Amino acid sequence: MSDFIIRIAGDDLLFSASHFITFEGGACEALHGHDFHVAAEAHGPLNPSQYVADFTVLRDIIKGILKELDHRVLIPQNHPRIHLKNIGNELEVAFGSRRWVLPNDDCLLLPVANTTDEMLAQYLAGRIYEALSARNISLPKGIKVEVRESGGFAAVYKLGGDE
Repeated sequence: MSDFIIRIAGDDLLFSASHFITFEGGACEALHGHDFHVAAEAHGPLNPSQYVADFTVLRDIIKGILKELDHRVLIPQNHPRIHLKNIGNELEVAFGSRRWVLPNDDCLLLPVANTTDEMLAQYLAGRIYEALSARNISLPKGIKVEVRESGGFAAVYKLGGDE
């Protein structure tokens, strides 16, 4: 059976956020921000209505998820050496000798081990698939998400069947 691919991309599929990533050997970047650009693909056979997934539904799902990430400090919840502590309305984030204290409302804890583009792409693909599943519609065989930050650096994560 043939597969088709649809792609959702555009200047309006982005979020601005701060993050830091850690490296092998215990190094840690300074807290900094990017405009993260996102593109997504869905692939699979045509559903009974003769499309892979509704472009508008997919775009709206992506935009809703990106809105949650926009203007937030992205914090990895599953990093083995990052320690999180709520203090009133603030979140203390500690990694080795480094420590940040941030307003809770400005932070978004993500179920990832590091806030790399790769992990963000995987997170987004999972969220998109969950949102499509919740709509009780024909699901594509797979989802692919690209997260691109400044300088042309990008990561792609593919969830689901082969293309």
